[in-house]
Amino acid sequence: MSLDPSMASSSSGRMEGDEHVLAMRVYYEDTDAAGIVYHSNYLKFAERGRTELLRLVGISQTELVRTHGMAFAVRDCALDYRAPARLDDLLEVRSRLIELRGATLRARQAIQRGGEDLVTLAVRVACVALNGRPMRMPWALRERLEAYCPTREEGA
Repeated sequence: MSLDPSMASSSSGRMEGDEHVLAMRVYYEDTDAAGIVYHSNYLKFAERGRTELLRLVGISQTELVRTHGMAFAVRDCALDYRAPARLDDLLEVRSRLIELRGATLRARQAIQRGGEDLVTLAVRVACVALNGRPMRMPWALRERLEAYCPTREEGA
């Protein structure tokens, strides 16, 4: 597994303490006819935030598949839509790992404009083998993520 932080680029965002921040612009393709972000696109924005968080801390999802035969799959996700984003808005996707267990992790995410929460998400992601069955998180991955997560499963 590649755990090389140099694989991150300036487009990977930044860490503010244990919170990852990814800036992104709303493009025409993200909106409906009224110029408002279509509701399902917030899921894509959140996924990009989680992906870039991993990349920034040196975790390559491609290498996880290749080396460990595993991937991440969203187990459940709850969204709270508070206000719409619009065409050309500059957004921040803020992602924080809140729980790390043997085969899952939980994250809280907020998609903000100018510090205002537009959408908040509570996400649980599972480690799965390529056949779709749950599997324990590889030790090197777990060890890397522990530095960014306040809650860990005891004895895992």
